[in-house]
Amino acid sequence: MSSATDVAGRALEAARGEEAEAVAVAELSGLARFAASEVHQPTLIENTVVTLRVVRDGKVGWASTNRVEDDGLRDLATRAAEAADSARPDETFPGLAPPEPLPAIEGYDEATAELGAGEQARLAATAIEAATRYPVYGFFTSGVTEIAVASSNGLTGEQRLTDATALVIAAGEGASGYAEGTSWAADRVDPAAVAREADEKAARTLEARAVDPGHYRAVLEPYAFAELLQYFAYDSFGGQGLLEERSYLCGRIGERVFDSKISIADDALDPRGLPKAFDFEGSPKQRVELVTDGVPRGVVWDRETAAQTADGAVPTGHAPPLLLRDYGPLPFALSVAGGEAQSVEELAELVGDGIYVTRLHYLSIVDPREGVITGMTRDGTFRIRDGRIAEPLVNLRFTVSVPELLADVPGLTREPTLVNQSDFYGERFPFGVLTPAIATARFNVSGSGSAPGI
Repeated sequence: MSSATDVAGRALEAARGEEAEAVAVAELSGLARFAASEVHQPTLIENTVVTLRVVRDGKVGWASTNRVEDDGLRDLATRAAEAADSARPDETFPGLAPPEPLPAIEGYDEATAELGAGEQARLAATAIEAATRYPVYGFFTSGVTEIAVASSNGLTGEQRLTDATALVIAAGEGASGYAEGTSWAADRVDPAAVAREADEKAARTLEARAVDPGHYRAVLEPYAFAELLQYFAYDSFGGQGLLEERSYLCGRIGERVFDSKISIADDALDPRGLPKAFDFEGSPKQRVELVTDGVPRGVVWDRETAAQTADGAVPTGHAPPLLLRDYGPLPFALSVAGGEAQSVEELAELVGDGIYVTRLHYLSIVDPREGVITGMTRDGTFRIRDGRIAEPLVNLRFTVSVPELLADVPGLTREPTLVNQSDFYGERFPFGVLTPAIATARFNVSGSGSAPGI
């Protein structure tokens, strides 16, 4: 794997004489897929991508390449400069980030970085062997990512990250169950335990029934709640969503709008998550209190959006890669405070009568300003009766207002779980949501879908 630090430095050197910033991302990873309990499609990736941004007379242009030899970097510098020359002056550009001290973080594990294809396949086989009832589908993946930033104003930063994820769907005729585990250290991920959880859940989904559309009390496992919260966060917890009035928090910061049990932060420094030291413009990561005891407190900012505010907002280290910069700053390290319940069974007791949801799928944002999201439950949906998780249900269609879901929360489990949010299709950038399971008084079922299973 090419050194991201070396590549960023050489890209900056190729743009000598320019006001410029180089961001390099190097990845060495492997993914061992399995289907019908057989390992197949091993994927190995070794790649380095560098993006160069050039500023000329208030105009900004950029280009990207994975040709990191000297002639490729010279071509990169030429293309970035030409892009700047052809651009319009950008009045919102706040300038390149200044050098600042960067926080010390965890998030790198040498043993995880050294895992090879054979070991990844062995860990995938461990998951397969642990499932005794149904064929399993999924993957084990691990990798090391190095991110480096260098700019003409003297900013330099580098960080090495590792991550590992095991994901398992156990499925047969009329049955399916889901589980996953993720961490920045592979020895904290137990593929066998993940497979057993999925297998046991699948066995409980046989003979699933439909339910009538309507409003239900519900328990959402961390897998389901993490996905729902991340979709809500894209518009509502980012500075650009607030500036463009797409955020639910518009006009509501400082007012109690959620249950007092709800506290949410974005904290890339937390070693329980997938830590990061800085963002994609080199600004140091900060913990941002988004919601405290049900009261919205703020959103995340990058340099450009912070400069557009009238109230003196400061960058919080949340600039995404340039390809995603049109979306504005993104909350990629959501963390929800735990509650008092020891288990999801205790949450079911608090709900009394309702729906139990393992996982969500096919999510879509309907109304970002009101936090309305639609989708489907999958791989483990059950009826709750008399405080107990009872008969299995078919996959259910739902349309929920996340603010309404968070407005009346009977309880949360005590210990948050790290839930992976990376899809592993593009450049590797590990991120996830650290969240407990949640009980809510309002979950809107709009219809029934297919039965579980294959």
